[in-house]
Amino acid sequence: MANEYVTLAELKEQFGIEPDDTTQDAELSRACSSASGWIDKTTGRRFWLDETPVQRTFRPAGRVACDADGELLLVDDIGTLTGLTVETGSGASFTAVTGYETSPDNALADGEPITGLRLVNGSWGTATNRVRITAQFGWPTVPADIHQAALIQASRLAKRKGSPEGIIGSAEWGVRNLSRRDPDVWNLVEPYILPGFG
Repeated sequence: MANEYVTLAELKEQFGIEPDDTTQDAELSRACSSASGWIDKTTGRRFWLDETPVQRTFRPAGRVACDADGELLLVDDIGTLTGLTVETGSGASFTAVTGYETSPDNALADGEPITGLRLVNGSWGTATNRVRITAQFGWPTVPADIHQAALIQASRLAKRKGSPEGIIGSAEWGVRNLSRRDPDVWNLVEPYILPGFG
């Protein structure tokens, strides 16, 4: 996986493995990739940013919330205003939208993504309309909680070779079953889960 939240070097340091020791690199790299993929699947989002703007099309039905401030279109995480364009239409006919506001307020300044576009005066269209957004989707930067969760989860996965049946033991506390879910990892990841995931 090209967009991992923990690096091989960080995981090797966690285990006290010298940087030039490559004997376990393949196994540790798989653990990094699996941990990062698990976070993406569990949260229903990804915390890396597209390198260049990507075009996505949304159907407004079920994605628009109306309040006193206007119509808010809920969108996938957008991590920067660079290259952001918004259009409405259908088929091959789309028209640029201007005058929208991003939501939540100050999201990018706070290191969080834009998750909505608000039209103060106007509508996102009819049931047959689509909204086409070109943007760099994802988060502006990987949150510290996600990085730490990936490191813990990757460490846990790498140690599994010593407990293939889910049983681990030590002289200090004996033999016990591994819990299905690491509570520390879950506490770090849970606040980022989109509704309907996890």
